[in-house]
Amino acid sequence: MSVNINGNRFLASLSVTDYPLLHRHLRPFDMMPGAVLVEAGGDIDRVYFPHSGIISIVVRLTDGQTVEAAMIGHDGVFGCTSALSGLTATSTAMIQMAGRASTLESRFLRAEALRSPLLLDMIIRHEQMVYGQALQSVACNAVHTIRSRLPRWLLHARDLAGSGKLTFSQDLLAQMLGTHRNSVSIVANELLQSGLIHYSRGHIQILDPVGLREKCCECYKLQKNRPEMLINKIKLDCLEMQ
Repeated sequence: MSVNINGNRFLASLSVTDYPLLHRHLRPFDMMPGAVLVEAGGDIDRVYFPHSGIISIVVRLTDGQTVEAAMIGHDGVFGCTSALSGLTATSTAMIQMAGRASTLESRFLRAEALRSPLLLDMIIRHEQMVYGQALQSVACNAVHTIRSRLPRWLLHARDLAGSGKLTFSQDLLAQMLGTHRNSVSIVANELLQSGLIHYSRGHIQILDPVGLREKCCECYKLQKNRPEMLINKIKLDCLEMQ
């Protein structure tokens, strides 16, 4: 079955040697909102490369709260580290926004990465990027207010979704940001009144991304730059090996 890899930047960055190694194993996958790809402690038997939509890596607390640690969209991959190591998932991964993805069995990625040092290096660098995003989220949630965190989260989601039209309820936003729904409601209304977004019954449209960016904390720029740095490094490595 043919799979178009151009929607995922990680797959599109594969070298001419690594491309056929993975492409033959890829299968299309519909990402349905709310679906859980793996629970913490579970085995990851597949790797996912989103073309559109968003996968959230979340931490579930014993009191029922769910807090987001990282988001993966068309710039990344979910499941790489566990595919290589065979370890169980340390956090829960759920589909936050509908889209399409390519997927393959973990054993195939493991086998091909062992054959290709460049592919292995790409995977390691990607996981460092996701780890860095998770650490940034911890610092952001601890230090920055919801007035700067909500705009940051919305813009990050916009970048990953490739669209300014998002579908997120206030309850979900509160869960992902580790705050109360009332706090999200107050800030969302402020952004609405400022003409930066339009919000109605779970449908969010970003009207002024430039203005919204001015409301963000420093974490948005850092999160946005990490994938660019990864892709540029991969391109340089490919050129050096040609």
